[in-house]
Amino acid sequence: MSRKKGFTLIELMIVVAIIGILAAIAIPKFAELIRKSGEGASKGNLGALRSAMSIYYGDLEGIYPATVDALMIGGKYIGQIPPARAPNYHPDSSVTTLFSVSGLSDAGGWAYMDLATNANMSNVYVNCSHTDTKGTIWTAY
Repeated sequence: MSRKKGFTLIELMIVVAIIGILAAIAIPKFAELIRKSGEGASKGNLGALRSAMSIYYGDLEGIYPATVDALMIGGKYIGQIPPARAPNYHPDSSVTTLFSVSGLSDAGGWAYMDLATNANMSNVYVNCSHTDTKGTIWTAY
């Protein structure tokens, strides 16, 4: 008698079940990694904007730009305004909103505060009042 070689139905079902369990664990972790990478990109872009503002402040001997778009004039400080990424809350946006001390609009993109009364007070924020994966509010960066 010759015996045929192959897998039984039970063996195949066990393998499929194991693959399903592994996929159920891995897919949410992968989605979290994608969100974290977007957060990291936004933090990096925020750092680039703040660095460009510092160079502008130094070149003009103590005056911050009136708008973030002033950093792009001639490409001296920054070539283009990078997008702000707030994954799961707002679409990527390079739009900059001017805001006062009263608060942010939570519209996504960047928020820029330039106090005309104080030349030493100016900053760029992510215009989002939600929290990131660590529970930090976006505007706290």
